[in-house]
Amino acid sequence: MTTAVLRPGRRRGAARGRPSGRRRAAAAALLTTAALVVSCSGPPKDGVAGAGGVTLSKTTPAAKGDIDSFTWAVYAEPPTLDYTVAFDYPQNTILSNVCESLMRWTPGLTLEPGLARRAANPDPTTWVYDLRSGVRFHDGRTMTADDVVFSLGRQRDPDNAAAWAQNFENVASVRKTGPLQVTVKLRKPDSQFPQYMATAAGVVASKAGVEAAGKDYGTSGGLACTGPFSLGTWNKGQSVELDRFDGYWGRKARSGKVVFRFMTDPSARTNAMLSGEADGGYLIPTESYGRLRDSGVGTLHFGEGLSTVNVNITNMKGPLGDVRVRRALSLALDRSGFVKAGLGGAGTVTNSLTTRAAWAAGSEHTRKNALDALPRITPDIAKATALVKEAGATGKTLTVATSSIGQDVSLLATAVQAAGARIGLDIRLKTIAPNAFTALFTDPEAREGIDMFPLTYYDSITDPLDLLQNFKTGAYMNFAGYSDQAYDAGVARATAEYDPDKRLVIETQLQKHAAENLLWIPVAEWPTAVFLNKRITGAPTTIAYMYYPWAADVGAAQ
Repeated sequence: MTTAVLRPGRRRGAARGRPSGRRRAAAAALLTTAALVVSCSGPPKDGVAGAGGVTLSKTTPAAKGDIDSFTWAVYAEPPTLDYTVAFDYPQNTILSNVCESLMRWTPGLTLEPGLARRAANPDPTTWVYDLRSGVRFHDGRTMTADDVVFSLGRQRDPDNAAAWAQNFENVASVRKTGPLQVTVKLRKPDSQFPQYMATAAGVVASKAGVEAAGKDYGTSGGLACTGPFSLGTWNKGQSVELDRFDGYWGRKARSGKVVFRFMTDPSARTNAMLSGEADGGYLIPTESYGRLRDSGVGTLHFGEGLSTVNVNITNMKGPLGDVRVRRALSLALDRSGFVKAGLGGAGTVTNSLTTRAAWAAGSEHTRKNALDALPRITPDIAKATALVKEAGATGKTLTVATSSIGQDVSLLATAVQAAGARIGLDIRLKTIAPNAFTALFTDPEAREGIDMFPLTYYDSITDPLDLLQNFKTGAYMNFAGYSDQAYDAGVARATAEYDPDKRLVIETQLQKHAAENLLWIPVAEWPTAVFLNKRITGAPTTIAYMYYPWAADVGAAQ
């Protein structure tokens, strides 16, 4: 399901990858966790220049000691911490430290064992998870296979309205096949399913604990999970506290407590980090990059975000139904100006819907082909104006949504409006309140009268298909209703291919198709930013913090 910022981007819980598999001999060898790591290699190595020339790293320097507590700024309060509906930044930033999944996404964006000590694939439609022994839940109970079957079952239960349900559409059964073993049978081979077991889709909670909480699960009381922190005091509208779990099966957290402060105003978040009211935060407002970087009170770090900024086309019944109009807008967009102003200079202009790091598992030849095959985006106002005229769209009116949620949204909407004015289109802005921006991703009525809106999409796994599957017929985020049988067949082939390089070859053609038809208009790559003051260190810099227990690594800088 994956990456609106429901801030500026995508929601989690959208459609994700599905059927997958590769042909194998009858006596195929087990595809174990080690193979999974290879198939999901991560971002650039530490010290490599990334978007906008900023230096990307996997993590910040390791902590030198323990601390009593630290405070973290988040831009919104989660409506719930129920793992089945953890589709956005605030929920997952907190939940990743409390609830753990069968597999784990590392700061380097590779897969490693999580609550499952091993994942095996004895045949294309079977995944066997052998669980760690002696793992304790926060409610004092010990994890068993029954808890895993129950937890994954909640994701599949249509009554739960699970955000990750579409990742389980290809699951035929989840069965206990031993006291510490669970076997998942798929209807078709599925290369994506095992990768999503490192996200909130693969979370395991105590069956007894969840059932005892009933309808209040996720909003009050504990979460009955296994992470290095347990849910402490939740002061509604103000903060959530996490307490170190001394019964944790893995390495103990360096901090005794974490306090997440809800700060919806970007300036307030920045000022809190500058004053020491908050020790750090992710999702730094782009307009604050310079202030924080030059403040002297801490360090602004960047890591791979697996994020691209795009213009989401939501209505193809009007002028945008003609691909010439979409191409004209793409040719007229001032991407460089947007990156400088909207992304604080930390992004990179791109003609790709997917990030370069998403292709890391492929061979050099495959990675090169994936990007070289895309249409060029050199600005050309004369050609763009001619395309609009050819399409008979000169003077036609279009509406783009905007919001004060962040400069990445508001300035991209303004850039789209300016592009339209240069080529003969009348593009009007429709302002949407920050707390209502999320509705664009979940409510068709909220998109009525809107032709496009800024979309920052982040991948939940290191695979281009996480994004590319959004354009198949009926996909969750296919808001424009695009449908092409050949494209759908390509998604099915890619999903069914376990071999990473072979899968990426198919995905190269899918991306080329999406780019040529401009189903979304790609604008820029955008790295993850994290600020830490001088008191703390240890937090990962990559998007892995959404599903990795990052707060457990944070400790004393000196």
